[in-house]
Amino acid sequence: MSLTRVLIADDHTLFRRGIASALANNLGLEVVGEAADGLEAISKAKELIPDVVLMDLNMPNCSGLEATQALQSEMPLVKILVLTVSDSEADLFAAIKFGARGYLLKKAEPEELVRAISSVAQGGVMVSPLMATKLLLE
Repeated sequence: MSLTRVLIADDHTLFRRGIASALANNLGLEVVGEAADGLEAISKAKELIPDVVLMDLNMPNCSGLEATQALQSEMPLVKILVLTVSDSEADLFAAIKFGARGYLLKKAEPEELVRAISSVAQGGVMVSPLMATKLLLE
């Protein structure tokens, strides 16, 4: 079984480390790096060639949306899974427009995150159930 290589991009160190720790116990995933902002996410993605980038939206220097757009333009095989606190439909639509393959809220359970990473890595799409519900009901 091949490992899914994951890059975590979030400006909160404690959150990045927590995600890395939660994913470390999963045999199918390997955290290959961390980035503190969008510019670092682009640079690290070019260096490390991850399968999936977990991308926060609100980061300094270069937002997650800008980084997603740049990565999808330059590295279309790298899949972006947005992991954010934003439950805004506008952010969801922008992320998808710029090439994100998934949109998950940070309040997701660890198992849901692992499933989302695996789904996106295999070419699927993943939208947080809360966001899917909001989209369908509004």
